[in-house]
Amino acid sequence: MDDARCREFFSHPAQPYQRQYEVLRAVFLEGCAQKEAADRFGFQYGSLRQLVYEFRRQGGRAADGSPFFAR
Repeated sequence: MDDARCREFFSHPAQPYQRQYEVLRAVFLEGCAQKEAADRFGFQYGSLRQLVYEFRRQGGRAADGSPFFAR
C-alpha cells in the first residue's frame, strides 16, 4: 500500500492548527530550538515565541478550559 499522501499530511502540515501542533511538538518533544522550528514550519520567529508563551501560560488549555487546539 502506498502511504505517500498520508506521509505528506504529517511531514508538511497545511492547516493552521496542525502547523501549530507540529511546531509545538517539535519544540517540546524533540527539543528543537525555537528559531529552527520556526524556519522548519514556516512561522515568523516572534510568532512562534508568542505561541510557545501562550501554550506554556495556559498549560495546554484554552482560556475556557478546553484543549488548546480545540479553539
